[in-house]
Amino acid sequence: MTSRIGSPDAQADLDVRACLDQTPPRSFVMVAGAGSGKTTSLIKAIAHLAETRGPNLRRAGQQIGCITYTEVAVGEISADVGVSPLFHISTIHSFLWSVIRPFHSDIAAWVATRIEEKIAERRAHYDKPRTQMKTKVRLEQEIADLEAELGAIGKVEKFVYGTASSYAEGILGHDDILKLTPACVAAHPLLRQLVAKCFPYIFVDESQDTNPEVVEALRHIAGEHPGLCVGFFGDPMQKIYMSGAGAVPLNDGWVEITKPENFRCPTSVLGVINAIRAPGDGLEQVRGRTMTVAGIEQPIAGTANLFILPTDVERSARLTAVRQWLAAETGDDLWLSDVREGDVRLLVLVHRMAANRLGFPNLYAALNDRAPMSLSEGLSDGTAWPLRPFVQHILPLVVAAQMGDRFAVISTLRSECPKLEPARLRGQATVPVLTALQQALDKLVALLAAGSQATIRDVLTHVRDNELLRLDDRFAVHLVEEPVDDGSSGFENVQAYLACGVDELWAYRCYFTEESPFATHHGVKGAQFERVLVVIDDEEAGFRQYSYGKYLGYVPLSDKDDANIEAGEESVLDRTRRLFYVCCSRAMKDLAVVVFVPDVAAARTAIVEQNLFPEAVIRGAEHLG
Repeated sequence: MTSRIGSPDAQADLDVRACLDQTPPRSFVMVAGAGSGKTTSLIKAIAHLAETRGPNLRRAGQQIGCITYTEVAVGEISADVGVSPLFHISTIHSFLWSVIRPFHSDIAAWVATRIEEKIAERRAHYDKPRTQMKTKVRLEQEIADLEAELGAIGKVEKFVYGTASSYAEGILGHDDILKLTPACVAAHPLLRQLVAKCFPYIFVDESQDTNPEVVEALRHIAGEHPGLCVGFFGDPMQKIYMSGAGAVPLNDGWVEITKPENFRCPTSVLGVINAIRAPGDGLEQVRGRTMTVAGIEQPIAGTANLFILPTDVERSARLTAVRQWLAAETGDDLWLSDVREGDVRLLVLVHRMAANRLGFPNLYAALNDRAPMSLSEGLSDGTAWPLRPFVQHILPLVVAAQMGDRFAVISTLRSECPKLEPARLRGQATVPVLTALQQALDKLVALLAAGSQATIRDVLTHVRDNELLRLDDRFAVHLVEEPVDDGSSGFENVQAYLACGVDELWAYRCYFTEESPFATHHGVKGAQFERVLVVIDDEEAGFRQYSYGKYLGYVPLSDKDDANIEAGEESVLDRTRRLFYVCCSRAMKDLAVVVFVPDVAAARTAIVEQNLFPEAVIRGAEHLG
């Protein structure tokens, strides 16, 4: 039995168990705030079913379905409940594919319709008066490719699920699965019956971020089949993705279960997140993080501070001063740590803010600003093709050489160096080849050494000329003396990237490998840290979907904002409130919020009126010395 399964039951756990033990079982929606242990409640529910219903489910060939958000979460839940044919624990995409996979003809029909929709979208774009000729050429090619795919659908013998779609090859991507399965569920009673029969219990973790069409599909099946028990575990206040369902409506006979406990945050932080949450759904979280002293459980007070600072050129220096103040005030030098092990996180709204502070602003701008999606999306995880040789081979090779790790060096060269291909080595003396490679490697290390004035172009040219590593063929048009735009997507972006200094590569590597303390507001959902510093800077972020200025009251609402609020529709205040709640609720010991504003005095007056932080902990530049 794992610690989570064996942990003391909260009232919510007892309420879930009561739903499961009824005949027929009752579906439910659990609303559980940050740090409440909603996944623990889900795990305890699965364990309870395994104990009380396991033999009957096995005899009937049925499974307990559990849908969660990431592969990491799948692994964590599986580690707690154990690996068993009784459990079908998977991401939402994998679960949906397991349901729809046998329905080949329905998949083919849906794919054909999907392709026709994409063709229609591109033709509509083509026909717009302002569409440029360069764009029209691209659209013509895309339409031709889609028409070819449409013609190939009838020849696909078997559809499979992959990370990205390729319809002609029978490959469906993530987005396809999310759209395809609910459509088929709505259209086919037999499919709904099969799901209910195969999975008499289906639990959904992080339900607020689940695709709303998927939520509706599950509600539809449960509505038709009373013997099916569906349990949604989530928190509408932590919905930070636009595609999420948010609050899940109750079907007739369903039970809403609230789990108000917070086991993560100290009392000072608990007060802040309750104040943030109050205008939302009003759920007040209780308890807070505790420690046992002399056999007695005592609450941890922690600290919560808010700094209001001017938006000037001294932002980075002021942020450093805040960390120094926090270290001195709390007696905790780990506030100054710049490594992951320090358990401190500086949360910024967009990656650009981290890039500016860590030292790769030009690299970020080159691959992000007005860049095709293939570059901008691949920038966050190192998968963009211009970055890939550095992320996968060049930088690790240099690190290995600097550390004297000859095994790692040789392993990389053996697999990636064209000169060491068996066909190339046949009939050659090996020693001269290895000597030349060593010289080329030494030069590569020098080009990427601290203080080097080399550019990314210099490094790639050196790698190419010395055949140190295989390079993507797309670099060919970029590494000539006078590159000419060949019309390829992102040509200017790649040229700007190649002009960046190599020092920015190291700074970028530090960020995307999470070796720095920086992370984004969205990227820390589900995580927790001893020390959390939330950086708010609307001017630098430039993220229109969120406005901390409007949320905190020092920027007036627009007419559109007022109209959305009046109509009861989601507004910028709702989105920002939820994101702020997620950020602040990551703190296990100390929380600090730094707000950069054009007018400190006006912002202070507005923020004090919000009553999110006690006025005594709202500080300015004068406190930093």
